[in-house]
Amino acid sequence: MPDAFADHLIDTPPAAENSLAVYTTLRLGGPAGTLTTAVHADEAVETVRAASAAGRPVLVLAGGSNVVIGDAGFPGETLLLRTGGIEIVGEDPASVVVRVAAGETWDDFVSYAVTNSLSGVECLSGIPGSAGATPIQNVGAYGQEVGHTIEAVHAYDRVADEIRKMTPAECGFGYRASVFKHNDRYLVLSVDFRLERSSDSAPIRYAELARSLGAEAGDRVPLDLARDTVLKLRAGKGMVLDPEDRDTWSVGSFFTNPVISEELFRTLGEIPHWPAGDDMVKLPAAWLIERAGFPKGFAGDGVAISGKHTLALTNRGAGSTTALLDLARTIRDGVRTRFGVDLHPEPVLVNCEF
Repeated sequence: MPDAFADHLIDTPPAAENSLAVYTTLRLGGPAGTLTTAVHADEAVETVRAASAAGRPVLVLAGGSNVVIGDAGFPGETLLLRTGGIEIVGEDPASVVVRVAAGETWDDFVSYAVTNSLSGVECLSGIPGSAGATPIQNVGAYGQEVGHTIEAVHAYDRVADEIRKMTPAECGFGYRASVFKHNDRYLVLSVDFRLERSSDSAPIRYAELARSLGAEAGDRVPLDLARDTVLKLRAGKGMVLDPEDRDTWSVGSFFTNPVISEELFRTLGEIPHWPAGDDMVKLPAAWLIERAGFPKGFAGDGVAISGKHTLALTNRGAGSTTALLDLARTIRDGVRTRFGVDLHPEPVLVNCEF
């Protein structure tokens, strides 16, 4: 199927031949060594298998929404995953299991779920990228994570040279983490989601969303209302792709919210926070960044913090990956100096370092 995000990127400024910039939402990245497009899962497997046999590194790209590629590009094999399909593979009176191809556009799947009165992913509306990318970092927003509904991940295991059906426990889901992240052993081919049969949302868990809905934490609201409200909230933060809005030329949140010990937290004074379990506390990265002296719109060389959302680092049209990472380091160092807290990048870094 066509890749909606690649279509959006066709009108970017001229880039080098085989430039990977046209396949990323940042519109940054140097040339690919080799580009191969797979529209079927078996084509993807054979591409990766052949590259592994030849000792060539492989970069898999679908929506390109959570990856930062170096200015030198990627010298190996770049696989453009363009598989598609959504099908029900199991059901009972209370729920259904929906299998989604890895290359399927994520928000198309969320729209499908809401339209068919299937509850569990509605608060993940508007997130760019592909369905296959979501388990890699256990994508989450507004109180939901894909790990809450994933029944299984079907992946090609390059070491064992076999396709595996992996349980949630085997996926090792954590906060924006899984066994797939920073690990090229697995090629995600499809994902099974167990969704509740309901025209109402899952219980609302996120305070900002509850306020916008005029609801209380734990309330359920109509699915389409939850989706529409999330889309409006995300658009207001530049988190819904818009080719005309350079505040959306980003990877979404560049930094994860830091999780620190309660002991360190007690030394910091009054800071917004949430319990993270095991004597740990989660802090809002955006709050730390702003209080460290980096407001919305803070600019680097052709790059800047979004004018709508402090966690988004954006390409203003003439940026480079080097400039983006320089800005990220400046922010990281400023937060460390001010609070003694380290920020860590959320996206996958390819042929570049933070």
